[in-house]
Amino acid sequence: MHWWMQRLTAAVLVPIVVWLAFSVAMLGSASHEAVVRWLQSPVVMTLLMLLVVTTFYHTKLGMQVIIEDYVRGWLKAVSLILLNLICVLLTVVGIAALLKIVL
Repeated sequence: MHWWMQRLTAAVLVPIVVWLAFSVAMLGSASHEAVVRWLQSPVVMTLLMLLVVTTFYHTKLGMQVIIEDYVRGWLKAVSLILLNLICVLLTVVGIAALLKIVL
């Protein structure tokens, strides 16, 4: 299941990152206000939130495999706990930043 989830998150991330790259390129030299209006679009905000959540979940999955394969003893348990906490924290911070733009 872990392997499939990592592949699924990678498959979800590819089109979102491509969309984001083209969207930012199309903004070009847009003003700050224009970029904020773009970010406040429900579709854009939804895709960006999906990007944040999927990115950190994908990161967690990949790093978990590395830790499980190469770290031993008590450091393994500590590393896995820290990994989960950091990924959750960064996801919350990313979503909070996006919501601050909207609100």
